[in-house]
Amino acid sequence: MQFHHHGYVSGEPRVLPAAGTGIDRPAELPDEVDVLIVGTGPAGMITAAQLSRFPHVTTRIVERRGGRLEVGQADGIQARSVETFQAFGFANRIVEEAYRITTMSFWKPDPADPKRIVRSSRVPDDPTGISEFPHLIVNQARVQDYFAEYMAHSPSRMTPDFGLEFQSLAVTEGDEYPVTVTLRHTTGPRAGEDRVVRAKYVVGCDGARSAVRESIGRELVGDQALHAWGVMDVLAVTDFPDIRTKCAIQSHDGGNILLIPREGGALFRMYVDLGEVSAEDHGAVRKTTIDQIIARANAIMHPYTVDVKNVAWHSVYEVGHRLTDKFDDVPVGDSRLPRVFITGDACHTHSAKAGQGMNVSMQDGFNLGWKLGHVLDGRGPASLLSTYSAERQLIAKNLIDFDKEWSTLMATRPEDLADPAELEEFYVKTFEFPSGFMTCYQPSVLIATPEHQDLATGFPIGKRFKSAPAMRVCDANLVQLGHHAQADGRWRIYVFAPAAPASVTEFADWLGNSPESPVVAHTPKDLDADAWFDVKVIYPQPYEDVDLGEVPTVFLPRTGPFGLIDYEKVYAGDEIFSARGISPDGAVVVVRPDQYVANVLPLTATAELAAFFAPIFGAD
Repeated sequence: MQFHHHGYVSGEPRVLPAAGTGIDRPAELPDEVDVLIVGTGPAGMITAAQLSRFPHVTTRIVERRGGRLEVGQADGIQARSVETFQAFGFANRIVEEAYRITTMSFWKPDPADPKRIVRSSRVPDDPTGISEFPHLIVNQARVQDYFAEYMAHSPSRMTPDFGLEFQSLAVTEGDEYPVTVTLRHTTGPRAGEDRVVRAKYVVGCDGARSAVRESIGRELVGDQALHAWGVMDVLAVTDFPDIRTKCAIQSHDGGNILLIPREGGALFRMYVDLGEVSAEDHGAVRKTTIDQIIARANAIMHPYTVDVKNVAWHSVYEVGHRLTDKFDDVPVGDSRLPRVFITGDACHTHSAKAGQGMNVSMQDGFNLGWKLGHVLDGRGPASLLSTYSAERQLIAKNLIDFDKEWSTLMATRPEDLADPAELEEFYVKTFEFPSGFMTCYQPSVLIATPEHQDLATGFPIGKRFKSAPAMRVCDANLVQLGHHAQADGRWRIYVFAPAAPASVTEFADWLGNSPESPVVAHTPKDLDADAWFDVKVIYPQPYEDVDLGEVPTVFLPRTGPFGLIDYEKVYAGDEIFSARGISPDGAVVVVRPDQYVANVLPLTATAELAAFFAPIFGAD
């Protein structure tokens, strides 16, 4: 962690100096804002947290509740999400308090006595070590708390505006603030009163019944819900031996349970199969009582019993797989630019059993947040915002296709499966998808085509930057290279040097001095040299053989009012080269602010690198 660049800091280093809108930030919601975010769920909070690092962008987030969420519906945190939390500075803290999933047990009817369940197998949760971070279980409310803390400590000092419910919006192009939003106070002395706010952009993060989605004419379309599940977070006494292990339990009568241990050592969640729902049910199944859910759980788990002592939360839901055709307000075929966006459950719904809802929703927000920041901060053209729907709608469709197969297998009796081990085999075979690592963005203005992918085979273009250990030269610390990257809106340029230093020296001279270099061409003259681009070099030789006095200055930028040298951009060691398939000729790996690899180029491809960034930082 770096924090003395502007002078000695004796207090909490995570509290950044107030700047821009964070100086004398008004407690009352302004009449005009750059971005209005509706809903403080995970998608809304990560969008706000990302925008909080752009202090000259006026962002406000409204919530109909009167205060913070206390009991969250979601609890599964995939490793990809924990990687994202690292960029926001709280990955290690949330790992410490969360339940960590390392294995999954599968229970099925005993062939000798099908009315009893027996453990049939155990499988590892991450058989290949796909991430340095684990798969976690933690209350959604805690995730939102961490994002709220990050926002409050950011330069913009952002906090949610509670007690305001979205009513409607209208877009009038040509105005500086073209989106007129009507809100209604839900709490306090002004409850029931309407409030009008004008915004440049609106982000709807208001759930499956999204009023923002309805206001722009989008509809969730897809399969009707045909299967019901009861879910409960409970404290209980039980003789079931795997109560602190994630389990898929299938009984002889077709009933199923997905058991998820929760954080804190005692709490656990059960998704309990309530069976198929007829078309004439009309939501009656949602009236299933907690006692009925507990009784059903005990029937499925025979001969084991669960004596529930306390119910923290419970609900009944029906599995439906639905998706909107676009995630913004631009009609299909229209060339205008978007003003209103929807994220998370507002644009894709599915079962909870794959643990994807909160995770995919946060990636929606991370994808959109930095793009809004770039556009409103004057870094790039408004056309960048069209890539949000194009990128994320395909990801949501892939998620729904996966979840259909997984939830169908979960609801199938073991004897009806073609192979008795089909469920656990599917779990192992597809682990990369629910871990969050199958996302691969297609070529666009933000994602290059893979002509030079062979130079860095372990950093696939369009997929997330997979961190690896490297030796930091200045202090001989072996660190995760990707962990230095914060959610600060900067692009990353990782320069993997070849064994011969001459070519990296030539590239570095161009990158730091040429008018065509993106670092020189696009970084405002009154800002630090690394304000918009975080440039690092990784040498293949041992760190002892790297002389910092000979390292090009573009990798040792001077920052802050005192012009101090940042030494934490120079790394060494050939292990990362072999681990990530880096060519002996070296490579330039370009990574977006949301951690996805955007381009791989040879060190000689200076013209191609300049051409890649030109439309991203240019004008419409």
